[in-house]
Amino acid sequence: MPDPVTAPARRRLQGDDGGIAVYTAIVVVALLGIIGLAIDGGGKLRATERADAVAMEAARAAGQAIDPAAAVNGEGIRVDPEAAQAAAYAYLSRTGSQGTVGLSADRSQLTVTVQGAYATKFLSIVGIGTLSVSGHGSARLLHGVTQPE
Repeated sequence: MPDPVTAPARRRLQGDDGGIAVYTAIVVVALLGIIGLAIDGGGKLRATERADAVAMEAARAAGQAIDPAAAVNGEGIRVDPEAAQAAAYAYLSRTGSQGTVGLSADRSQLTVTVQGAYATKFLSIVGIGTLSVSGHGSARLLHGVTQPE
Protein backbone atom coordinates (compact mmCIF):
# COMPACT_ATOMS: atom_id res chain seq x y z
CA MET A 1 0.00 0.00 0.00
CA PRO A 2 1.43 3.39 -0.97
CA ASP A 3 2.35 5.82 1.71
CA PRO A 4 -0.38 8.55 1.73
CA VAL A 5 2.14 11.26 2.65
CA THR A 6 4.60 10.66 -0.20
CA ALA A 7 2.07 9.84 -2.94
CA PRO A 8 1.14 13.52 -3.66
CA ALA A 9 4.82 14.47 -3.69
CA ARG A 10 5.55 11.70 -6.21
CA ARG A 11 2.74 12.90 -8.47
CA ARG A 12 4.17 16.43 -8.43
CA LEU A 13 7.65 15.19 -9.34
CA GLN A 14 6.46 12.89 -12.14
CA GLY A 15 5.50 15.95 -14.24
CA ASP A 16 9.15 17.11 -14.23
CA ASP A 17 10.61 13.92 -15.69
CA GLY A 18 13.21 14.89 -18.34
CA GLY A 19 12.99 18.64 -17.62
CA ILE A 20 16.69 18.90 -16.89
CA ALA A 21 17.59 17.04 -20.09
CA VAL A 22 15.63 19.53 -22.25
CA TYR A 23 17.14 22.50 -20.39
CA THR A 24 20.65 21.07 -20.78
CA ALA A 25 20.16 20.49 -24.50
CA ILE A 26 18.98 24.08 -25.03
CA VAL A 27 21.85 25.55 -22.99
CA VAL A 28 24.46 23.39 -24.76
CA VAL A 29 23.19 24.44 -28.20
CA ALA A 30 23.19 28.11 -27.15
CA LEU A 31 26.72 27.85 -25.75
CA LEU A 32 28.00 26.13 -28.88
CA GLY A 33 26.43 28.93 -30.94
CA ILE A 34 28.16 31.60 -28.86
CA ILE A 35 31.49 29.78 -29.04
CA GLY A 36 31.08 29.35 -32.80
CA LEU A 37 30.36 33.06 -33.28
CA ALA A 38 33.40 33.95 -31.20
CA ILE A 39 35.69 31.61 -33.15
CA ASP A 40 34.41 32.64 -36.58
CA GLY A 41 34.29 36.32 -35.60
CA GLY A 42 37.90 36.14 -34.44
CA GLY A 43 38.88 34.26 -37.59
CA LYS A 44 37.30 36.92 -39.79
CA LEU A 45 39.07 39.63 -37.80
CA ARG A 46 42.43 37.88 -38.31
CA ALA A 47 41.72 37.47 -42.04
CA THR A 48 40.86 41.19 -42.31
CA GLU A 49 44.06 42.13 -40.47
CA ARG A 50 46.06 39.94 -42.86
CA ALA A 51 44.34 41.53 -45.87
CA ASP A 52 45.20 44.99 -44.49
CA ALA A 53 48.83 43.97 -43.95
CA VAL A 54 49.12 42.50 -47.46
CA ALA A 55 47.59 45.65 -48.97
CA MET A 56 49.99 47.89 -47.03
CA GLU A 57 53.01 45.85 -48.10
CA ALA A 58 51.87 45.77 -51.73
CA ALA A 59 51.47 49.56 -51.68
CA ARG A 60 54.92 49.88 -50.12
CA ALA A 61 56.42 47.61 -52.79
CA ALA A 62 54.73 49.66 -55.52
CA GLY A 63 56.04 52.88 -53.96
CA GLN A 64 59.59 51.73 -54.65
CA ALA A 65 58.98 51.93 -58.40
CA ILE A 66 59.74 55.60 -58.98
CA ASP A 67 60.21 57.23 -62.37
CA PRO A 68 64.03 57.55 -62.49
CA ALA A 69 64.09 59.94 -65.48
CA ALA A 70 61.84 62.46 -63.74
CA ALA A 71 63.84 62.19 -60.51
CA VAL A 72 67.22 62.68 -62.22
CA ASN A 73 65.97 65.62 -64.31
CA GLY A 74 64.63 67.32 -61.18
CA GLU A 75 61.01 67.16 -62.31
CA GLY A 76 59.99 65.57 -59.01
CA ILE A 77 59.69 62.20 -57.41
CA ARG A 78 56.81 60.36 -59.06
CA VAL A 79 55.83 56.76 -59.47
CA ASP A 80 56.31 54.96 -62.74
CA PRO A 81 52.70 53.77 -63.16
CA GLU A 82 53.42 50.56 -65.05
CA ALA A 83 56.31 49.49 -62.83
CA ALA A 84 54.37 50.34 -59.66
CA GLN A 85 51.34 48.31 -60.71
CA ALA A 86 53.58 45.43 -61.76
CA ALA A 87 55.35 45.50 -58.37
CA ALA A 88 52.07 45.59 -56.44
CA TYR A 89 50.49 42.79 -58.46
CA ALA A 90 53.67 40.72 -58.14
CA TYR A 91 53.54 41.11 -54.35
CA LEU A 92 49.86 40.19 -54.29
CA SER A 93 50.58 37.15 -56.44
CA ARG A 94 53.38 35.98 -54.11
CA THR A 95 51.02 36.16 -51.13
CA GLY A 96 48.21 34.39 -52.96
CA SER A 97 45.93 37.43 -52.73
CA GLN A 98 43.80 39.28 -55.24
CA GLY A 99 43.30 43.00 -55.34
CA THR A 100 43.36 46.27 -57.22
CA VAL A 101 45.97 48.99 -57.42
CA GLY A 102 45.17 52.69 -57.80
CA LEU A 103 47.40 55.71 -58.35
CA SER A 104 46.60 59.35 -57.60
CA ALA A 105 46.53 61.91 -60.41
CA ASP A 106 49.84 63.47 -59.30
CA ARG A 107 51.41 59.98 -59.12
CA SER A 108 52.52 60.43 -55.52
CA GLN A 109 50.07 58.16 -53.68
CA LEU A 110 49.32 54.49 -54.28
CA THR A 111 46.27 52.70 -52.96
CA VAL A 112 45.86 48.93 -52.86
CA THR A 113 42.66 47.08 -52.03
CA VAL A 114 42.75 43.35 -51.32
CA GLN A 115 39.70 41.08 -51.46
CA GLY A 116 39.56 37.69 -49.85
CA ALA A 117 37.39 35.25 -47.95
CA TYR A 118 37.45 33.54 -44.58
CA ALA A 119 36.27 29.92 -44.52
CA THR A 120 34.06 29.56 -41.46
CA LYS A 121 34.38 26.73 -38.98
CA PHE A 122 31.08 26.82 -37.06
CA LEU A 123 28.85 29.05 -39.20
CA SER A 124 29.05 26.51 -42.02
CA ILE A 125 26.65 24.41 -39.95
CA VAL A 126 23.93 27.02 -40.61
CA GLY A 127 24.87 27.45 -44.27
CA ILE A 128 27.40 30.32 -44.08
CA GLY A 129 30.52 28.76 -45.57
CA THR A 130 32.61 31.90 -46.17
CA LEU A 131 32.76 35.49 -45.01
CA SER A 132 34.20 38.10 -47.36
CA VAL A 133 37.07 40.26 -46.14
CA SER A 134 38.84 43.24 -47.65
CA GLY A 135 41.98 45.13 -46.77
CA HIS A 136 43.17 48.58 -47.71
CA GLY A 137 46.63 50.06 -47.80
CA SER A 138 48.23 53.17 -49.19
CA ALA A 139 51.69 54.62 -49.58
CA ARG A 140 52.61 58.24 -50.24
CA LEU A 141 55.94 59.11 -51.80
CA LEU A 142 57.97 61.38 -49.56
CA HIS A 143 61.43 62.72 -50.21
CA GLY A 144 63.74 65.22 -48.62
CA VAL A 145 66.95 65.47 -46.67
CA THR A 146 65.80 66.93 -43.36
CA GLN A 147 62.05 66.63 -43.73
CA PRO A 148 59.55 65.38 -46.30
CA GLU A 149 58.91 67.82 -49.13
